[in-house]
Amino acid sequence: MKIGIIREGKTPPDKRVAFTPANCAFLLETYPELDIKVQRSPIRCFADEDYSNAGVELVDDVSNCDVIFGVKEVKYDMLAEGKTMLFFSHTIKKQPYNRTLLQEILKKKVRLIDYETLTYPNGFRVLGFGRYAGIVGAYNALIAYGKRHRSFELKPANQCEDMKEMGREMKKVELGNAKIIISGGGKVANGAKETLNEAGIRQISIPEFLNEEFDEPVYCNADILDYHEKDGKPPKDFAEFVKDSTVWDNTFIKFLKVADIFISAHFWDNKSAHFFTEQDVKRDDFKTRVIADITCDIKGSVPTTLRPSTIEEPIYGYNRFTGEEAVPYANDSITIMAVDNLPCEVPKDASSGFGQDLIDKIIPLFLENDPDDILGRATIAQDGKLTDRFAYLQDYVDGN
Repeated sequence: MKIGIIREGKTPPDKRVAFTPANCAFLLETYPELDIKVQRSPIRCFADEDYSNAGVELVDDVSNCDVIFGVKEVKYDMLAEGKTMLFFSHTIKKQPYNRTLLQEILKKKVRLIDYETLTYPNGFRVLGFGRYAGIVGAYNALIAYGKRHRSFELKPANQCEDMKEMGREMKKVELGNAKIIISGGGKVANGAKETLNEAGIRQISIPEFLNEEFDEPVYCNADILDYHEKDGKPPKDFAEFVKDSTVWDNTFIKFLKVADIFISAHFWDNKSAHFFTEQDVKRDDFKTRVIADITCDIKGSVPTTLRPSTIEEPIYGYNRFTGEEAVPYANDSITIMAVDNLPCEVPKDASSGFGQDLIDKIIPLFLENDPDDILGRATIAQDGKLTDRFAYLQDYVDGN
């Protein structure tokens, strides 16, 4: 099988890549039948010569490869006719800005496998950059807190060589007795916990967090069952919650009455209750003043998120009383971090982890067998048609 690694063409540039030079070297050693070609790129986080030094052939065109791996949306003129392509297409929610992309994919009879649609039979996703979103999102939360209180400054993650340098930077963190709440229980939340653990912040239980004071910084992790209830009782499990998420009351406000920092890393259905309201933030007992909204649903579960922020300018303010954007660190504002492409701040680490997941979980499905039909179920388009599972996208493709 001939594998191609495509050059990223999205604006602004994304430096990530599906396979690092080390990933490629491992694949070539493990699977001698593989042929890997890398399209030359001036913006990738690894130089072209890093790939050639790893024994990978550099080319200008990968359209003759059997399976082509990218990261973000592929430019229309780089779609390889009749080939299998894997990337994040951002089409399954009928995103209007990518309608033409899916139309072109169908026109060129590309077999599109979206990383987001690669799932196990139980519905859980096989791949993602969630861990790195959590790691960087929590790091940015610490940056925001330090700037708000003028107590310490950290080098931005995108200016660090890698996560090891971020770890060294976190030795500067001085949080006093701040309390941090992380929402969620998946890869994003676990990534956020990695950062706080690296910073030497101790995790405590929910009852301790809500009821006790400490003379050191602490954090707590609350998942869906910890902040939803109906008639005073929580869901018995996640399945009961997602069966109809609209019937559950969100009780997360209890954490925001005692937390200084809120790191949002949760699952949220837009039919579900918000985590708090615009009226809640006006109250004297709303303590939280730094919110790192990794979920970044605009005016969604975290209503203070008015817009996405950028890697270059990650922080803005939310005026508690007017509900409008404000300067980030004013007394009457909440400091908001809402970068929506956080893994791009650590492209080398994120690419390495993602590539290893592809090696462990996806490449064997192509080369050996796929008993759970993971690739088949993830295929959005093939032979110029939408697959049955994604036939609901037809009206989107038709422009209706």
